[in-house]
Amino acid sequence: MNQRIRIKFCGITRASDAAIAVALGVDALGFVFHPASPRNIEPAEARAIIRSLPAFVSAVGLFVDAPLTKVHEIVGQTGLSLVQFHGEESPAYCEDYGRTYVKAVRVKDRHSVTDAARDYDGASALLLDTWHPQLAGGTGEAFDWSLVPAERAMPIILAGGLNSANVARAIRDVAPFAVDVSGGIEQAKGLKDSAKMRLFVAEVNALEREQ
Repeated sequence: MNQRIRIKFCGITRASDAAIAVALGVDALGFVFHPASPRNIEPAEARAIIRSLPAFVSAVGLFVDAPLTKVHEIVGQTGLSLVQFHGEESPAYCEDYGRTYVKAVRVKDRHSVTDAARDYDGASALLLDTWHPQLAGGTGEAFDWSLVPAERAMPIILAGGLNSANVARAIRDVAPFAVDVSGGIEQAKGLKDSAKMRLFVAEVNALEREQ
C-alpha cells in the first residue's frame, strides 16, 4: 500500500459528531436521505451541518432509488459535494444525474465488482457493501473480501461491517482507495460514539505508518 487511505463516516445526524469527525481528519461525511433508514436526516438539518464543514471535507448524500428530481432538489438545498446511489439505480439513471456520483454495489459473488465497473463506468468510485436479499445497506455485516478483484477499473471504497477491530485487516486484504463506516462507530443507529470514532481512525492511521 503506497497511498493514504481515505475515510468516510456515514450516517451523520448530529453536528457534534460531524465536528469530531473533522477534528479526526476524516475526509468525507455521509448523510442518508432515505426515509426508511433509521439514519435518515432532513435536508434542513443536513444543510446546517454541511455549512459548518471546512474546506476539503466532502459531504456525500446517500440516496436509494429516489426520483432524480428529488435528488437534485436535496443537492440544491444542502450543498452536497457528491451523491452515492445505494439502490437499484440503472447506469442510465446515474448518467442522467449529470454530476459526480459514487455507485454502491452489494457484493454477492466474484462478478459483482467487475460487472458494476463495466456498467457504471461513469462513476467516480464503486462503494462495495454487503449483499442482503432485503436490505440496501446498513447490515452491519462484512462480506467475503476475497471476492474483490485485485485489478480494478476504478477506485474502490470498502464498506460493510467495518469497525476498529477489522479495518486494518480489511485494508491489508483489499487495498481500497477508501473505507466507509457507519454502524461500527455508533452507540445507537444514527448516533456516533466518539471513542469508537477515534479508535477507528487510529487503526487506519497506525496501519499507514507501518507501510
